[in-house]
Amino acid sequence: MRPVGSKYLLEEPLGRGATGTVWRARQREAAGSEAAVAGQPGETVAIKVLKEELANDAEIVMRFLRERSVLLRLTHPNIVRTRDLVVEGDLLALVMDLIDGPDLHNYLRRNGPFTPMAAALLMAQIADALAASHADGVVHRDLKPANVLLAGTGEGEEMHPMLTDFGIARLADSPGLTRTHEFVGTPAYVAPESAEGRPQTSAVDIYGAGIMLYELVTGRPPFAGNTALEVLHRHLSEEPRRPTTVPEPLWTVIERCLRKSPEDRPSAENLARGLRVVAAGVGVHATPAQAEAALGVGALLAPDPAPAPVPDADPTGAADPTQVLPSNASGASSFDPAAATSVLPQTGGPGGGANADPTQVLPAGSGPASGADPTRAMPPVPPGQGPDDPHPWQNQLRAARDRNEQTQVQYLDPSQDPLRRRPQRRPAPQQPPQHQQPQQYQAQQPQQYQPQQPQQPP
Repeated sequence: MRPVGSKYLLEEPLGRGATGTVWRARQREAAGSEAAVAGQPGETVAIKVLKEELANDAEIVMRFLRERSVLLRLTHPNIVRTRDLVVEGDLLALVMDLIDGPDLHNYLRRNGPFTPMAAALLMAQIADALAASHADGVVHRDLKPANVLLAGTGEGEEMHPMLTDFGIARLADSPGLTRTHEFVGTPAYVAPESAEGRPQTSAVDIYGAGIMLYELVTGRPPFAGNTALEVLHRHLSEEPRRPTTVPEPLWTVIERCLRKSPEDRPSAENLARGLRVVAAGVGVHATPAQAEAALGVGALLAPDPAPAPVPDADPTGAADPTQVLPSNASGASSFDPAAATSVLPQTGGPGGGANADPTQVLPAGSGPASGADPTRAMPPVPPGQGPDDPHPWQNQLRAARDRNEQTQVQYLDPSQDPLRRRPQRRPAPQQPPQHQQPQQYQAQQPQQYQPQQPQQPP
């Protein structure tokens, strides 16, 4: 057994993921006041030990400590509770309640798809958990069946889903992770705005909930491919197709959650309410009024007027402000390629001076006597560079644009395709003819014809 801090002992691994390993652990003594749950000696808990490269990143450690209060106060019946956070040397760990049950991913693979009614009731509880976290400003960003633990899967017990890994979602906003990952999440469940690098809000969790709901009733996500890039492209360009086994009210919910525009997706609270209406209207014992209400579920799926934003990835919470140089700062001597972005103010014309608006556009002929463009936001050309040579920043922008250009798909003659071109086989060398002995044929003797004797009548 391996100690974690002074209060916990790791016993056996329960599972491994992209960010760390989950262990079954035992509490050695009661935790202090800094923990959300003190616990008792001998109590069994689950501890997620983050990977070493995350623990060695100072920015992630600082975010880990800064998010402590947020993670410890995030409590809900459908959220796995974080009991304590451990920071010790090169070790970062989250102490959580132990859920003695499988995750939704493995359960779905072993037992097959859910009925529409069961899927709606299960996702309604997950939507309840999302509504509570969004109200507290926490966006999960990696919603998938593997992050849903199932309690009460025994015979006669009611299935109780528990959403986990909120702590990892918060730490994933750190630059320590975003340097190696373009987005946080799994390609099969990632929202279009996350794939494109656009600003993200709590609507990304609603999109993930729609993907999960589709998978619960069909057994597979709606978008798949051979590579992650192919899956992301389908999220951006394709619309999901309704399977024949999905009733119309449930498909209305799925379609609303999978809208490409985040502003068109419902809030988590409205999603939970709509799913319960659908579950009551698609069951075998539904009344005509319940069935009619399920068909009109679209009226309940109103978008969230104030979605929770994803926190800025900057660990300090503020970016370097744009610096406005004084009017006498122009000139070759002030060029610094490593300096922060600078905006040169207007140096002449009406209202010129140090306090002039640096972005003011002057009419033609009213600029400064030197002829400089008052809206120019690039620093002076470095010494020794000709006026017609491209500016260093232009080269950098052109290189960034070339890296971001999409691959152009053009027709290629199969005969010119190196992957399809058949190799040219060299002809075999000519062998000199060999003299063969003539075969001896034996003349066959002709068979002699013998006439048949006529038969004598009896």
